[in-house]
Amino acid sequence: MRNSKSYILTVLAILVSTAFTFGQIDRTKMPKPGPAPQIQLKSPQEFTLDNGLTVMVVEDKKLPRVSYNLRIDNVPALNGDKSGISGLLGSLLGNGTANISKDEFNGEIDFLGANMSFGSSGGFVSGLSKYSDRLMELMADAIINPVFPEDEFNKEKDIAIQGLKTSEKSVQAAADRVGDALVYGLKHPYGEFSTEETLNNITVNDVRAYYEQQFVPSKAYLVIIGDITLEDAKSKVSKYLSPWQSKAKIDRTMPPVLPNPQYAQINFVDMPNAVQTNIIVTNNVQLKMSDKDYHSALIANYILGGSATGYLFKNLRDDHGWTYGSYSSVGASRFGASKFEATAEVRNEVTDSSVVEMLNEINRIRTEKISPEILKTAKAAYGGNFIKALENPSTIANYALNIRLNKLDKDFYKNYLQNINAVTAEDVMNAANKFFKADNLRIIVVGKGADVLEGLEKLDIPILYYDKYASPAEKPVFSKPIPDGVTAQTVLDNYFKAIGGKDKAAAVKSAHSTANVAIEGVPISLVASIKQMAPNKESMEMTAEGMGVLMKQKFNGESGYIEQQGMKRDLTEDQIADRKSSHAIFPELSFEAANVSLESMTTIDGNDVFKLKVMTGDKSSFRFYDANTGYLVRTETETEAQGQKIMSVANYSNYSPVEGIQFPYNMTMKSGPQVLSFNFTNVKLNEGVTDADFE
Repeated sequence: MRNSKSYILTVLAILVSTAFTFGQIDRTKMPKPGPAPQIQLKSPQEFTLDNGLTVMVVEDKKLPRVSYNLRIDNVPALNGDKSGISGLLGSLLGNGTANISKDEFNGEIDFLGANMSFGSSGGFVSGLSKYSDRLMELMADAIINPVFPEDEFNKEKDIAIQGLKTSEKSVQAAADRVGDALVYGLKHPYGEFSTEETLNNITVNDVRAYYEQQFVPSKAYLVIIGDITLEDAKSKVSKYLSPWQSKAKIDRTMPPVLPNPQYAQINFVDMPNAVQTNIIVTNNVQLKMSDKDYHSALIANYILGGSATGYLFKNLRDDHGWTYGSYSSVGASRFGASKFEATAEVRNEVTDSSVVEMLNEINRIRTEKISPEILKTAKAAYGGNFIKALENPSTIANYALNIRLNKLDKDFYKNYLQNINAVTAEDVMNAANKFFKADNLRIIVVGKGADVLEGLEKLDIPILYYDKYASPAEKPVFSKPIPDGVTAQTVLDNYFKAIGGKDKAAAVKSAHSTANVAIEGVPISLVASIKQMAPNKESMEMTAEGMGVLMKQKFNGESGYIEQQGMKRDLTEDQIADRKSSHAIFPELSFEAANVSLESMTTIDGNDVFKLKVMTGDKSSFRFYDANTGYLVRTETETEAQGQKIMSVANYSNYSPVEGIQFPYNMTMKSGPQVLSFNFTNVKLNEGVTDADFE
């Protein structure tokens, strides 16, 4: 207790001192920012082998791990009619060597608990430092002594071709492919793309020859990071990579990119299966990291669309709710081949409006001086990310490599924050005008022309048409004359005839279906059990092996719920009304002539289809029936989630008989960014379903 008085006096002194200090602050003025932190970058230790391989070593003793990252710095190659060869080379490397079989090689990597991967421009391996010698030996063996067995080559080529077929209907894949081809040119390494034809042109001997051209030690850099000394690194690298020799002489030059268009234009690609529109607003740029306006370009792009605080995101997502997100990027390239682009995926009905708003925001940053608050936020974001990245030892090596390859000043990263903080509002506007070409933009729109083209034509922007492989095309025709005598009723009559008869359909009182379900981007297999009872009861339970029931949907004819991850939510009044008004098994049985109309005759995947509009109260949906077979092939329904309207599309195929009635055994559903594929394995009619299943 004898020290209590002294303690109280000390506290009072601190309070008085603090109050006096606060009293001297002029709160009407924003405090001046402090100086940028001093960046101390430790340089990697370097040495070079006699074969020209440059090695950079960054010692980091925090964890008993080590990584080897090989990068071969070749000028990008144009592969022409053998496009895809680089991908095949990357897939074949690391699958065994002349000294060890594929199974033994991969088995040892697994046994060591290591990660190893290869590509056409190098390789990577990481693992525990106590295995560093063997890891270096395996990596070197894969690089110096690769084998290209004919059977492995054929398997990898088949996988690549199957991947192309899988993405054939992908709107995103088409947008990326067309975007690069139009910006860079089909005869540029960044603009060419592989096809089934170019892949089939490639032989295993082509891959061997390409390997000899690509893997040249004098063009290579090996970055070693982790629990290893310089002396140890020299010993290992000299032992295992000194034998790497190459007689190949590479003398490539990067071909020029296509010039930007003479005027702003829409480049439209019709994808009839698109449920939303992909928009890319782009132009090529000549920007290098060594340019004086490099940092200004970074800040300008960040403010426009570099994050969820950007102009684009706030406009299209926050203000209008048209998309899940809209962003932009600007690239720098020492080869003079890069681009600026702003992107968004939007609902079909707001495609034209989204284009207008994206152009408005690009024009805004070019003409409207940004506020001090926005500039300060952008600088803080870049500064924070930069400082955080320095915590990773690989950053030191990557920065050193960047300085070397891009011919940057040796203090480029030491002065990085100072250069970012030196950017002014005028610098941002100048960079935006230099790199965001408002009058020379390509507005690449990939979507369903029947829904979006009419609106785009009203924008008074010239429209040029392309197919999904970037070849010029004619303006698409979206509807065909409806044959004489065809009505909504005849389409429905033909549908019932095709599936086995209306009377047979009406006799189905219940159905129990089981399907394997795949969710795009989710690496787990699901099984769905779907039960239906006429007129409108429905149940679906989705399970995963070892995880039990993941999701339930139930409707008993009067009420229902959705249960997921232990959270149960009752159906809304609108959802209940929708389910009440429709037949659960064959919705066509509940259609009334006054609520169904024949909209048009169009095409889906090259086949003629009749498009019917179905009104349910004040809501409409669309159903597409094959003009030849009569089968239902697609439905389109607009739903609402989290305040946003989403077009849900279901495609049906592989009709097969079940007790004399044709059912589609394949169904693909796309709602917003989510894609689910149902492959039905069993369908039972009028058995195994009770009222209790819907509670």
